Amino acid sequence: MNSKTGVLLVNLGTPDSPSVKDVRRYLFEFLNDPRVIDVPAILRLFLVNIIIVPFRAPKSAKIYRDLWNSLPDNKQGSPILIYGESVKEKLQSELGENYDVELAMRYQNPSIDKVLERMRKKNYERIIVFPLFPQYASATTGSVIDKVMKITAKWWVIPEIKFVGQFYDNVGFLNTITERAKKYNFEDYDHILFSYHGLPVRQVNKAHPDGRSCEKDNCKNEINNNNRYCYNAGCYATTRLIAAKLNIPEDKYTVCFQSRLDKDWLEPFADKTIIELAKKGKKKLLVFSPAFVADCLETTIEIGKEYQQLFVEHGGEKVRLIESLNDYPLWINTLKEVVLKNE
Repeated sequence: MNSKTGVLLVNLGTPDSPSVKDVRRYLFEFLNDPRVIDVPAILRLFLVNIIIVPFRAPKSAKIYRDLWNSLPDNKQGSPILIYGESVKEKLQSELGENYDVELAMRYQNPSIDKVLERMRKKNYERIIVFPLFPQYASATTGSVIDKVMKITAKWWVIPEIKFVGQFYDNVGFLNTITERAKKYNFEDYDHILFSYHGLPVRQVNKAHPDGRSCEKDNCKNEINNNNRYCYNAGCYATTRLIAAKLNIPEDKYTVCFQSRLDKDWLEPFADKTIIELAKKGKKKLLVFSPAFVADCLETTIEIGKEYQQLFVEHGGEKVRLIESLNDYPLWINTLKEVVLKNE
């Protein structure tokens, strides 16, 4: 018997390259996930394959080309994959020979299917699956767990499998964010944004029991038995914890949601918030992105470039993005502690 423990880190995914072909393949797999677009299958197939992907892929490919060139030291590639591989190697070094650390992406490569098949052949005593999403959402953590369970359900021998759930309140996670932020002088900025990836309101409300909602369960102000798996509540709780650690007063920051696709998504919308702050005379903004553990399209390009341009167009001067956790040493130590705790 292999007495080692297998550790599977899973992030969202990335195209193999910024070519239109590879971006189309990535979007096709991503958007056809029923946990991402939660509408009837026939409608989803029509929307994704006939309307969204054909028109979005060429535009997205141009943006991914910018992302590929955004890494320091003239490196090229997908940051989420490059940092992911670095995290895998560093965590492996920290955990030692009794563990095998693997990295997979929920969509595209390295695929969960291929990585889990490799892990199956090693006959581990246990496998720890760690979706790298701080706040629970069905479209992220839920989708990873769903995928892993469907694959391993077909194995003849199923080892002990543990899933790491949301970790927005993990002390090491919070300390890594605050340590990354301390190099910035908050007094130099007129306002601070906590920007999270958006979700449709209908998806968020599904996390509440008995038809309840964010409004009924006070998601902006507390975590309780009804909203502990609500993404919206998790985002606001993350913000409160970080703000408390950094002594940021409530009137100095705003929670907002980016990457929206239509009006029935979580509000306030980040782009509209940026415009409103510029019109109010704010000149410098500092932005946290606590839903992401690695820099990616949503941080580097959407916040760092698109929101910068939007802010300037309406009278602002500078949008400064605080770097994600990436492969920061304190983040590696946090991952190690979480893995050991789940043994």
